[in-house]
Amino acid sequence: MATTVNDIPDVILSNIFASISDTRTRNSLSLVCRKFMLLERSSRVSLTLRGNARDLFMIPTCFRSVSHLDLSLLSPWGHPLLSSSPLSDPLLLAHRLRVAFPAVTSLTVYARSPSTIQMLVQQWPGLKRVKLVRWHQRLAQWPIGEDFFCLLEQCENLSYLDLSSFYYWTEDLPPVLQACPKVSASLAHLNLLTTSFAEGFKSQEIKEITSACPNLKSFLVACTFDPRYIGFVGDETLLAVANNCPKLTVLHLVDTSSLSDVRGDPDSDGFTSEDAMVTRGTLVEFFSGLPLIQELVLDVCRNVRDSGVALEMLNSKCKDLRVLKLGQFHGICQAIESQLDGIALCSGLEELCIKNCGDLTDMELIAIGRGCCKLARFEVQGCKRITEKGLRTMACLLRKTLVKVKISCCKNLNASASLRAVEPIRDRIQWLHIDCVWDGLGETGNSEQDGYQVEDPFSLSGSEYDQEDMMSRKKCKYSFDLSDSYTMEESNGFWCKKWDKLQYLSLWIGVGELLTPLTMAGLEDCPALEEIRIRVEGDCRGRPKPSVRAFGLSCLSLYPLLSKMQLDCGETIGYALTAPSGEMDLSLWERFYLNGIGDLRLNELDYWPPQDRDVNQRSLSLPAAGLLAECFELRKLFIHGTAHEHFMMFLLKIPNLRDVQLREDYYPAPENDMSTEMRADSCSRFEAALNRRLILD
Repeated sequence: MATTVNDIPDVILSNIFASISDTRTRNSLSLVCRKFMLLERSSRVSLTLRGNARDLFMIPTCFRSVSHLDLSLLSPWGHPLLSSSPLSDPLLLAHRLRVAFPAVTSLTVYARSPSTIQMLVQQWPGLKRVKLVRWHQRLAQWPIGEDFFCLLEQCENLSYLDLSSFYYWTEDLPPVLQACPKVSASLAHLNLLTTSFAEGFKSQEIKEITSACPNLKSFLVACTFDPRYIGFVGDETLLAVANNCPKLTVLHLVDTSSLSDVRGDPDSDGFTSEDAMVTRGTLVEFFSGLPLIQELVLDVCRNVRDSGVALEMLNSKCKDLRVLKLGQFHGICQAIESQLDGIALCSGLEELCIKNCGDLTDMELIAIGRGCCKLARFEVQGCKRITEKGLRTMACLLRKTLVKVKISCCKNLNASASLRAVEPIRDRIQWLHIDCVWDGLGETGNSEQDGYQVEDPFSLSGSEYDQEDMMSRKKCKYSFDLSDSYTMEESNGFWCKKWDKLQYLSLWIGVGELLTPLTMAGLEDCPALEEIRIRVEGDCRGRPKPSVRAFGLSCLSLYPLLSKMQLDCGETIGYALTAPSGEMDLSLWERFYLNGIGDLRLNELDYWPPQDRDVNQRSLSLPAAGLLAECFELRKLFIHGTAHEHFMMFLLKIPNLRDVQLREDYYPAPENDMSTEMRADSCSRFEAALNRRLILD
């Protein structure tokens, strides 16, 4: 008798199912037969719960082994979770959740008020990991620390706390940590990179937090390094962090001005008017106090000059360092002759980000490529002095390891130059970000059209290479075998134009610019591209009407596997209501940007509508709703803003649309929806209409 998969013992099948992380794959397995369904449900440990919180009868009861539960995306999004039910006793929903998921030790929840946190932690007092989400404002009448007291008092085993998407006051947290010393001492991970902060944690607050949590292994915090502000972070704070938490393996100290991720001034030279109060001697002592560090981010947004000598200590004092991000550090490498120095000595690095380094040159990039020979990811942002030739040489040196590259806000690296710079790894790169700056594209174009010949990437002037070193590197460059799949066309010597392994593409583009030159710049053949993120940034007000009807999304239809898109117009500023005479309001700009999106075969779409900051409104317009309804293959659609109910009903025309949600995940989220916007009842009506439809597959 033939043996089938059903003959495999249940224990082995359960282990096979447990090794599968993709949700849709697990769901497909559960449809094979009843036995597979029961085994899949019993082996699932992570679940993101969707649906309407009012529908208690819809809570699944078959996932008894789930240990990580995400409740932050329940509908209606952003409304108080336990008051979304019409029942008089909100504790009933909390109780039903505990009965359905008794093994939960990790919880993510949108906590609009402290009462939500209090009722949930009472159900799962054994929680070890908690992530709180809130984009709405903290009410002034709440007592200091109200959000956190019940959490730390009830969950004595808490070791992980993530507040990166939770709005609160910085003075809320330190008193609670000091009042609960046992739980504070057990914390190993604390994420305080809250993007809604204006100034971040003050120096004294950081000292109090690290003093109360001496066993932290991961600490991420938003602060300010600007010496003009009271409570700025300087030498004293850095040493306090290292002394109070010597077990740190992950440390992020990020200035709040860097969290907005808004593109800087392209004409800036990379230097700020003020220097950070961080000295070389302190950096040396700071690095020496973190012997276990593996991931370090210091994005200070103020000048740290002549830092190369201090960065050399990372190689000897922090031998496990694998990820390093530096913002506004200058003099990180001297590149004098052939001797490696500064950051180039950190040979163990696998990820490196250099941001706003005012004196970084091509020679220093090459030195980094020679010294940091294990780099798999490299990001460079706001470095005005580097050019295509230096970055291209670095890519040649790191050809065997480099698979992720970000090039942003570099004056000499427009779209075409950026793509030419990464040509040596074109057949290997998997993740890429460039700025869609088309300056001179008509003159320089892509390399093939303009006869761009491949130069020896080591033919830079300078005294750091002797003749023997030069010859060995030339030999290395031209000795790739056939297995590298990296060839030059014999007829003209151009690099191949195919991006074989590129799966993710991220683009920044200024408002009013077109996307259509993207393929001309050199991205015409990406057979493996699955996901793209497009961020549009700028002020529409006062800009002339575009000369063409469409932004150019239809040009992306040449990528055969493209199924996921994030179209972020959240930093596009305009008039949501009536625009002045002769100008376009945001509804017309939305029509411009979304025109042609129906030509793409998208499966998932995240869309951030443009905003009017004067009225704090990010709302889907009528033209946008109509154009989104033309995406007939969409299964998931998340709109990061608000919308009118009758506009949302247009989306019911999409035949296989399964998952739609409005998420006001920006600060400050509207406190009370207007009468013409989506309310809780409106969301419920739309979701009911969506769920009534027959989905073919």
